[in-house]
Amino acid sequence: MSVMRHRARTEDQKLFRRQEILDAAQSHYEDVGYEAFSMANLAKKSGVAKGTLYLYFTTREEVFLALYAQSLVRWSDQFIEGLTPNMDDHAYSARLHNTAMAAEGFVSLLVRLEHIIEHNVSFPSIVETKRLFAKRIAAIAKASAPVLGLTQAQATEVVKALGVLLIGVSGADQGPNLQGETVPADVQRFIDGFASEKLFVTNACFIIRGVRTDNAGGS
Repeated sequence: MSVMRHRARTEDQKLFRRQEILDAAQSHYEDVGYEAFSMANLAKKSGVAKGTLYLYFTTREEVFLALYAQSLVRWSDQFIEGLTPNMDDHAYSARLHNTAMAAEGFVSLLVRLEHIIEHNVSFPSIVETKRLFAKRIAAIAKASAPVLGLTQAQATEVVKALGVLLIGVSGADQGPNLQGETVPADVQRFIDGFASEKLFVTNACFIIRGVRTDNAGGS
């Protein structure tokens, strides 16, 4: 059973407590998923009274928005750190897909961001996180431009398009688990053709080449 903590009074204490709640929220989300996530259980896991929890996050969507912002920063830093000058389009696209899919909660929250999460959060929270998103897109584009041979503006266009593509392919791996079954070769080839990584990388390369061609044609 969680031990109830004393009320945070200083700004540093409040920031620390907020992070403790988010750490507990990440664990709770990984355990039960989106639909079963509850503020009551989060309060228990984080060791605060439910009323205290609402001083930090007024809705569970506020929690999810903060979790997404946190995961976006972590993922984008990791993605940028692994970019190299000699990367081709395929390697770049594969890295973006694989690091995003491996980031805890990142893609699952991204999919729900605009259609669900942002509809039940405060306007100041939306403004704050949109500014963060814009900064992270700019940072990714700045790091990607020399790798892809694009201008900053063209790289920004690519990054935005690949974000939309990532949402689109995210459900491709959600079919039934056929491990242990003897799947006919033709059926397996068909299934493999719809794997999220293959779909993402193939279409991401088309997008990058298209933007690069448009850029060259306009020069």
